[in-house]
Amino acid sequence: MQPAAPTAGSVGAGVDPERRARKATVPIRPLSFRELLDEPFALMQADIRVTAGCAAPLLVAGGSVVAAFIGLVSHLTDGSDDGTALAAVCATLVVAWVIRIVLRGVTVATGLARVGGAPIGARAAWWQTGQRLRPLLLTQLSFTAIGLAVLAPSMLLLPFGFLGIVWFLLAYPFCWFGLAWLRARHLVAAPVLFAEQSTARAALARAGLLTGTLRMQRTGVWICRQLVYSVLTAPLLGFALFVSDISGTHRWPFLVLLTGTVLLLAAFTEIVESSARVVGYLDLRCRREGMDIRIPVTSRGHR
Repeated sequence: MQPAAPTAGSVGAGVDPERRARKATVPIRPLSFRELLDEPFALMQADIRVTAGCAAPLLVAGGSVVAAFIGLVSHLTDGSDDGTALAAVCATLVVAWVIRIVLRGVTVATGLARVGGAPIGARAAWWQTGQRLRPLLLTQLSFTAIGLAVLAPSMLLLPFGFLGIVWFLLAYPFCWFGLAWLRARHLVAAPVLFAEQSTARAALARAGLLTGTLRMQRTGVWICRQLVYSVLTAPLLGFALFVSDISGTHRWPFLVLLTGTVLLLAAFTEIVESSARVVGYLDLRCRREGMDIRIPVTSRGHR
């Protein structure tokens, strides 16, 4: 058996190796812990024009919807500060959730096409996302339900003053680790949906089967990736604060700036996260199914 080649294309065992991509964006072989953190950024950069081109109209449309909803609620509540703040929070969370679903589909589709040696454009990415939108939505609902169920207990006592804050600080790290542990089992469900054209339930089961005993490793990778996000998003938050100092604390400029920043952060983290899911899927396929094994092709007359 020949060893895996780091530059082999993203095809499974049994396929003619001569048809593989000569130079892959992501090495198709089992990856180290460090590579699982690094390679998603390489994959993201390869198709940054496509993903950014898809994210831009989503952000503009999402920001407009949020601003319109806040304005409507503010008008109905006669400019109530509490009503306006609640409308801003709810609208931003819902719109960010929708944007993340769409960008997950676009990023996974372009990522799989890139490592397969046949890059696609924005139109093809939109089309593939539309084809898999229903199962993608169902898997995201599963992730959201897990997140709410795990993180909610740490926030129950927040309204009770000092003791609630102390409880939150003590319980939140454990809840966050529990969330990472539960989500690690199904992190590669989205790539399974696109690469194997399966249903939502089958994709979740398949993702759990691929992860298997590597669940703790995937938990550690996910936690480290969240820490990387916090470092990368700090400059963007600083820029938002800088602009707010210039524009002042007027309600509408501040709300538009704040909600726009949150949507931009949600879009950026989702693109990186989805790229990481593609890389993780390829890594698991190599470890579990020998996706990186190259089988030489012999001529018919030679044995």
